[in-house]
Amino acid sequence: MKMPEMIIFDYGRTLIYQPNYNASNGNKAIYPYIDRNLRNISFEEYDRSNMELFAKMKAERGKYLEIHEHNFLRLFLDYMDISLSISLEEAEIIIMNGISQGAVMPYADIMLDYLNAKGIRTGVISNNCFSGAALKEQFDRLLPENRFEFVLASSDYIFRKPHSIMYKIALQKSGLTPDKVWYCGGSMENDIYGANSVGMFPVLYEGRTKDETYFLSDQNDKNNPEFEYLRIHDWRELMDILA
Repeated sequence: MKMPEMIIFDYGRTLIYQPNYNASNGNKAIYPYIDRNLRNISFEEYDRSNMELFAKMKAERGKYLEIHEHNFLRLFLDYMDISLSISLEEAEIIIMNGISQGAVMPYADIMLDYLNAKGIRTGVISNNCFSGAALKEQFDRLLPENRFEFVLASSDYIFRKPHSIMYKIALQKSGLTPDKVWYCGGSMENDIYGANSVGMFPVLYEGRTKDETYFLSDQNDKNNPEFEYLRIHDWRELMDILA
């Protein structure tokens, strides 16, 4: 196991989680920004139709393809004959923060400070319908000391992990060979197998928040890889390994 020059992280439930996640609250946050509503669509109808259409699109997208929030919102607004008084970029942030303000996974901030102090570079690859710009806004708010060189969201690149293209793009942006990069995430299929497919060293993170009483290892043990990887349950473990 070679020590890394860079560590790339997943986003959700790796660095950030969404307490009190509620998609309807995202719709509730954006509804006041409607400036044209000729059909007088109520919030209840807006919310129900939004959920139904997104579920249909999610069912059709397949394993490797992603929905972009901008495209979905444009489709939905035109479908409902509604317009907003703000841009899609502004709407995306309002919806994302309405769904959940987000919170930092335990010790993620301390771990990132440790990596910064050791001069280990960092970045992010996320399967997410929200854009990399929206995710960066949340990172900068919740982890203001982060030094992520890039935040890659599948929504911006069409393909989802474990497709190798996301990892290859990250390597190109880093300017490093795969053997100098570790990748940390919580999904055996998407993160561990995906990172290994391009030669990055995978780290399976199975941390939990303070109000949780379970780990994800039962799910991840169903497909235990034969190649070398790390399995950790606490970001302090990673700091100890790198010490």
